[in-house]
Amino acid sequence: MNKEQIFQTDKEYYMPVFARYQIVLSHGEGPYVYDIDGKKYIDFLAGIAVNVLGHAHPALTAAVAQQAGKLIHCSNLYYTEEQAKLAKSLAELSGLDKVFLANSGAEANEGAIKLARKYGKTVSADKYEIITAEHGFHGRTMATLTATAQPKYQQGYEPLPGGFKYVPYNDINALTEQVSEKTCAVILEPIQGEGGVNTPDDNYIDQVRALCDKYGALLIFDEIQTGIGRTGKMFAYQHSNTKPDIVTLAKGLGGGVPIGAFIASNKVAQAFAPGDHGSTFGGNPLACAAANAVLGVIAEQNLLQNVETVAKYMLDELTKLQNKYPQIISQVRGKGLMLGVKLTKPGRDIVNACMEQGAIINCTAGDVLRFVPPLNITKAHVDEVITILDKVMAIA
Repeated sequence: MNKEQIFQTDKEYYMPVFARYQIVLSHGEGPYVYDIDGKKYIDFLAGIAVNVLGHAHPALTAAVAQQAGKLIHCSNLYYTEEQAKLAKSLAELSGLDKVFLANSGAEANEGAIKLARKYGKTVSADKYEIITAEHGFHGRTMATLTATAQPKYQQGYEPLPGGFKYVPYNDINALTEQVSEKTCAVILEPIQGEGGVNTPDDNYIDQVRALCDKYGALLIFDEIQTGIGRTGKMFAYQHSNTKPDIVTLAKGLGGGVPIGAFIASNKVAQAFAPGDHGSTFGGNPLACAAANAVLGVIAEQNLLQNVETVAKYMLDELTKLQNKYPQIISQVRGKGLMLGVKLTKPGRDIVNACMEQGAIINCTAGDVLRFVPPLNITKAHVDEVITILDKVMAIA
């Protein structure tokens, strides 16, 4: 099919839930993707923080191909080496103890919510309330949609499940007013992604941990977007002195192959018994082989150090753009290779103009340009994007 035929077929047969850009991607290599017309783009969205090794990374593609030739799927009624290896790696990397493997971030958060509720009931029948932060994003299932304290995602799906409360992000006083003996968990993103790359104060995470401990509530970190090296640590909470009771993962874990996970302490995980949770496809050998390959490349190529080095350079370059275009850029923020540029106006036109110039970026929260490129990019790749941004902003 040509481009117009693809557009028409999609319009006729696919549910209208995405506001798509008018390009058709066909293949990629490293930090670049190509459309069916042969145009090349440097991809600093990376599938929304998914393609942490870029596109068609040889180690990842080899692992997936090899595993596909052996065993793609089997029931979780049986053991596989790939799943056992991944569970061990995630437990050791996180400092937690027990892992459940799912298929997506929403599933990971859904499972974490179930585990928190089940654990809360072992303490008290009334310990079921969950507190989340405004402008957060936790998924699109009914429970995770409710946990997402953004009305625009919830409208039309009422009545929503009960037992959720919302507080402003990065406001410990507001959280203190809401938490109680009924609170079974507080769920937070260490850095809010969809909400606009919002970073908390340095002591906020530690204060939340102390408050949860005071009331016997679990602290759950949603690291769907921040995990797997995105911020320069394997998990964003490792920049603080705090360890959660549960952490959720997805996006970058499989490098593009769908997989999610939640990891819990032994104390919390024991609330689950056989039959309390499950997944047909979660933890299948193919997805686990991909995740094992991703973790292997991150370690072998020291990509966490690369993130720190390249992120510092990119932050400096974005700050220079802010100084050059103060009428357009009001703030540069974020951590590692999860950076946001707060604009003084809506950002969609800038995103479109960058795409025309050959750079794929993203606008979230209406006026924040979000950069979540592969973890193995170089300073030269940053220069490509900065040059395009400069060119676009000069005429914006």
